[in-house]
Amino acid sequence: MQAAIKRARQVMQESATERETRSEGHFRREEASLPSNLSCRLKIPLVDNISSYLGGNNPIARGIDPKTESVWLLDNTAYRPVHVYPHKPQPYQAEYVAAYFQKNTGKDVSKAVADIADKIGLKDKGGDEAEGERRIAERLQPFVDTIAPARSVVIKFPNGREAKLGPGGRSAVSTQTIVAIDKHKDGESMNVHTIPPEVLPHGAMITHFADTEGWLVVSDIDDTVKITMTPSPIGILQTTFVDDPQTVQGMPELYTQIVSTLNPAWFYLSASPYNLYPFLRKFLHEHYPKGTIILRDASWMDLGGFLASLTQGTEAYKSSRIERIHGWLPKRKVLCVGDSTQSDPEAYGNICRQHPGWIKAVFIRKVLDLPEMEKTNKNTDERFEKAFKDVDRSVWKTFTDPKELADAVAKLKGM
Repeated sequence: MQAAIKRARQVMQESATERETRSEGHFRREEASLPSNLSCRLKIPLVDNISSYLGGNNPIARGIDPKTESVWLLDNTAYRPVHVYPHKPQPYQAEYVAAYFQKNTGKDVSKAVADIADKIGLKDKGGDEAEGERRIAERLQPFVDTIAPARSVVIKFPNGREAKLGPGGRSAVSTQTIVAIDKHKDGESMNVHTIPPEVLPHGAMITHFADTEGWLVVSDIDDTVKITMTPSPIGILQTTFVDDPQTVQGMPELYTQIVSTLNPAWFYLSASPYNLYPFLRKFLHEHYPKGTIILRDASWMDLGGFLASLTQGTEAYKSSRIERIHGWLPKRKVLCVGDSTQSDPEAYGNICRQHPGWIKAVFIRKVLDLPEMEKTNKNTDERFEKAFKDVDRSVWKTFTDPKELADAVAKLKGM
């Protein structure tokens, strides 16, 4: 029921720009042909399935079983709450998100692998077809493992303090805020483990610390820092399930300059579903500054909703998540970086108008090297002028080569 409600809300929030993208790329047709329900909710114990409707108030939820279950802890950023009246610095607090899974419980993915391989024309591309299929199967696994609702986990901080997370609700995801988590300085980070540690297949989570003032960067991922070919459903499947992930040329160097110039807190905001968290986290850690990755809780156990997650209702989704960041760090100076394939200009423009002066600069990459972009008005001056209506022209800037931004980044230091 909750999944259906989320899907309906996503459809209702589809913007005109997104509708154009999906129509030109024939997304609806491709989504209908993709396998769905790769995992089976019937594998969830009946008591857990029913009691999960109670969410965090579930009195019969159980701790995670390290023999049969695992948990993902998502990296986060700790902040100090800001009060309206003068107040001594508050202790750090952070939102902790955990996702719970049953181990090795998904369906046979061979048909899904074959479907994806056929759609992208794997056989016709040359190379090692068997290796390509193996990689598809490996990256499909997070869409396959059955979720484990009504579970909780104990985490342990470096200072020895322990805290309980969960239980997870219908989507087997728990979210809660922990106050006074530790004493750290701005820019520092700490690793947080679980008890026992072996339930973490992707290693310890990282909590980054950001004081009330300074800079922060909100960066899109797909086609901003990573080549995803978002306007093309086949391109998305190819770059997500087969290709080695590739950086957008010049973006690692640009982000290195931003680090040395502004020393900001980093938030990577993407409409990709949480299923891709391990894949994207590994990519970002290899090529870009570490930070909090905010993804969409849109398609657990469902590959059919993957393409829709990336292309439908993204403007509303991103605006709401940036609003949350504003609630955490309202006194920080903000740099937003995105691209023209999705609704980044519109989402950033919305926040600029809602919180005048908070966002100091917006950089939008004009994506010109995709055939699907040629049939749209996504790179026109009219589109950008409309997206940033009533926003000072000195705040936002479009670019095709990241080198164009070197002077603009240097000027931010004096703000």
